[in-house]
Amino acid sequence: MRVLIVDDEPPARARLQELLNRLSNYEFCGEAGTGADALRLTQRLNPDIVLLDIQMPGLNGLETARQLAELEQPPAVVFTTAHGDHALEAFETDAMAYLLKPVRLERLEQALIRAGRINRAQLSRLAADQPADGSRAHLCARIGQRLELIPLAEVFYFQADQKYVTVRHRHGEALIEEALKTLEQELGARVVRVHRNALAVAIHIAGLERAADGSTVLVFHDIPDRLEVSRRHLPALRQFLKET
Repeated sequence: MRVLIVDDEPPARARLQELLNRLSNYEFCGEAGTGADALRLTQRLNPDIVLLDIQMPGLNGLETARQLAELEQPPAVVFTTAHGDHALEAFETDAMAYLLKPVRLERLEQALIRAGRINRAQLSRLAADQPADGSRAHLCARIGQRLELIPLAEVFYFQADQKYVTVRHRHGEALIEEALKTLEQELGARVVRVHRNALAVAIHIAGLERAADGSTVLVFHDIPDRLEVSRRHLPALRQFLKET
């Protein structure tokens, strides 16, 4: 896959190119020091992925990403930045990953793999997938030093543990710092409360089972996980299943 590097600092561009050269399946195809140059080079070189800094003079990385997304064949965008306070705004531009500097080789490789899983047609349709009620279509989770965008359509359940909430999604797990109550209020009928510490995403629920200890557990389509159902929430959950 062809990769364009965009950063206003030459040492940062050189560092990313050095890391990229150590990875197979990725080809460095060019570099730019400004957002305007990045737009011109993208149209000329047609890269698959753009590694994009945020803080740049003139056209910053966020606005550059928005304009890249409007191209007929938009590349996947991976932000590389020293600033962690632009993550949510960055993902609103349909970026695939958000890497904090100094970028490490393994983090870069993970981000490139993620970007490569989504083809250009899918990328250009991400904005159209936003729910009509204005609610989020994605979650932002921190995985080590990397911030990752998780589509809500791929989430099976949320489970609270002290100050964090575990998000179980199609490709594994991630931690977020949002309260279950907040998620329940925002997502509404998209989730079902199954326990004081757990919410299940309605479309992925397969049914109920009796566990060996006599308790009731919730089962899902596509994953083997089981969630304990509290006695308090069991009647409402049974009613939900009858109506679906």
